[in-house]
Amino acid sequence: MYSDKVMDHFQHPRNVGEIENASGVGTVGNAKCGDIMRIYLDIDDNGIIRDCKFKTFGCGAAVATSSMATEMVKGKTIQEALEVTNKAVMEALDGLPPVKVHCSLLAEEAIHAALWDYAEKKGIKIEGLEKPKSDISEEEEEEEY
Repeated sequence: MYSDKVMDHFQHPRNVGEIENASGVGTVGNAKCGDIMRIYLDIDDNGIIRDCKFKTFGCGAAVATSSMATEMVKGKTIQEALEVTNKAVMEALDGLPPVKVHCSLLAEEAIHAALWDYAEKKGIKIEGLEKPKSDISEEEEEEEY
């Protein structure tokens, strides 16, 4: 059973879409199992996340965690965004069923992947940020099912 917050973020997701010329873009997931999450960040010169959008292909919990994660990082510094964990996303949604916890992990990983992309574009190192692990290749992303 899903919480009212999960249902709200699934039925009325916030921040859906892309950011043209995004500061950082992170794509995570597994094309073979179906959940793919892409997060777009617009970060200003002071390291504040001005805007955050997402595109997710997956179940309702994947959409809801993407939506909540984007809400949680908007207006935050890069360091504050790094502190948004899957546990924090789950708590903000009043919990997830155990079989859907992986969706909150994807949200955390997508934020980190977008921050990694931003750091690479800027030629900077963000303390506490590790290179994202991804099992998605460009070929897999473009496959039609």
